[in-house]
Amino acid sequence: MVLPRVIRAVIMGPPGSGKGTVSGRITKTFGLKHISSGDILRANINAQTGQRCQVYTANICARVTWTLEEGPLLLNITLDVAESCKDKIAVNFCFMKGGVTHLKEKKELGLLMKSCIDQGQLVPDDVMSRLILNDLRAIDGGSWLLDGFPRTVSQAEALDVVYTLDTVINLNVPFQTIKQRLTSRWTHLPSGRVYNTDFNPPKVPGFDDDTGEPLFQRDDDKPETVTRRLKSYETQTEPVLEYYRSKGVLETFSGTETNKIWPHVEVFLQRKLSSINQKVE
Repeated sequence: MVLPRVIRAVIMGPPGSGKGTVSGRITKTFGLKHISSGDILRANINAQTGQRCQVYTANICARVTWTLEEGPLLLNITLDVAESCKDKIAVNFCFMKGGVTHLKEKKELGLLMKSCIDQGQLVPDDVMSRLILNDLRAIDGGSWLLDGFPRTVSQAEALDVVYTLDTVINLNVPFQTIKQRLTSRWTHLPSGRVYNTDFNPPKVPGFDDDTGEPLFQRDDDKPETVTRRLKSYETQTEPVLEYYRSKGVLETFSGTETNKIWPHVEVFLQRKLSSINQKVE
């Protein structure tokens, strides 16, 4: 099915809930562009760079006022320091939506995100919002499906400033099921191919089917990290679900198997899109 008009949607669910699989089926069936916050994070972490932010250097021994305007975003930052400061110290600031990230070097943004993920924590709101909004602007008016963003009310509000969502799909999968999925997951890093020792094992244990190269368990798939990620997700994201529920755009699908959840998601979207298109006509 090809969409006759622009559709903007979000898919939510804990790490390992099947968002990637369901997202792939949605984009293939309905023609939306899939935007994964995880893919964006990994790309920036691998590059270890803050190239997506604007970095300014200032002499902190003076009063400095900056104004940065980009699209709908307008940030004003004022820095006050003691006039008696004798040594001039150059400080880099990375401007992000909702705040300022202090960086000694540009590459520290990528390192900051890696540190958050390795510890099972969410990346700061201002960093994630800026990265995602930049990618959405690049689509230039097309239909899209956001996977893994927003995860906090602050991120949801930042998204609402720029875009109006048609629907938010929430995958409700028991945490115990997710823990089993993730801790059994092994990845071929160069290609991104993922295997699961329970239901999608490699032909030769520990090696990629296509290349024969070794598989690795990502740091965020290790048991102790998975537990922290799920607790963090629950704490941070429940308010987001309530936020979208209050707006009347949240639709929740519960289950333990992606193949059983997907048909219900497909039917819902078919009906949703039909209703939207009738209103347009």
